[in-house]
Amino acid sequence: MKLSVCIDAVMRGISPAQALARLKRIGVEAFELWGWWDKDMDALYSEVKSTGLVPAAMCTRMVSLTEPDQREAYLLGLRESVAAAQKIGCKTLISQTGDDTGADRASQHQSLADGLRAAAPILEAAGVTLVVEPLNTYVDHEGYYLSSSAEGFALIEEVGSPNVKLLYDIYHQQIMEGNIIDTVTKNIEKIGHFHAAGVPGRHELQSGELNYRAIFDAIDASGYAGHIGLEYFPEGAPEEGILDWLPHKE
Repeated sequence: MKLSVCIDAVMRGISPAQALARLKRIGVEAFELWGWWDKDMDALYSEVKSTGLVPAAMCTRMVSLTEPDQREAYLLGLRESVAAAQKIGCKTLISQTGDDTGADRASQHQSLADGLRAAAPILEAAGVTLVVEPLNTYVDHEGYYLSSSAEGFALIEEVGSPNVKLLYDIYHQQIMEGNIIDTVTKNIEKIGHFHAAGVPGRHELQSGELNYRAIFDAIDASGYAGHIGLEYFPEGAPEEGILDWLPHKE
């Protein structure tokens, strides 16, 4: 199991340099971030080189894919994000879809599919994978368009590019659907990245109703070779919540 730690969530409130140094000290091998546009990417590249941590994922510009008239702005933001990712050696970009516009679902779904198809050649040329993220609309993201993993997997099939996959966020999908292990193992080839947090509360994995040991074992058994990102807001010291999940602690 390859873990990455989202520094904007788990290590929030400190600088990227401090976050990477602390992660390196406890044996974490990979990290991820949300926005790159609010960070000094040259400085971050220097920290990546000095620590040896792998940049597992970061977000693309947040422009709506559900609105066809925003597509060119989305693609422009994607090109900028690809360049930023390449600067630090990151191979995975996270994309959200935008909010439900109130138009019929079929037309919004089509706008998403068309936008992702237009993005695919940019990603393929750069060797970068875009992972599209369903979010929960019950607790954290009311009004967001894509909450269903089934619709997300259908989108990935429709786009048909090896560089466009789903980000399966276990926290969000437990809130929306449950049935985590069965869903993941049946669709593993469409998943390009995972996120994990305790449910309810979005705190450490040790909290809440999910048996993360069993979930991670199932993901490992599926042959998935990517990262599982810890993306939660710790109640205790960040290092304490991470240590139990590192490979040498298993």
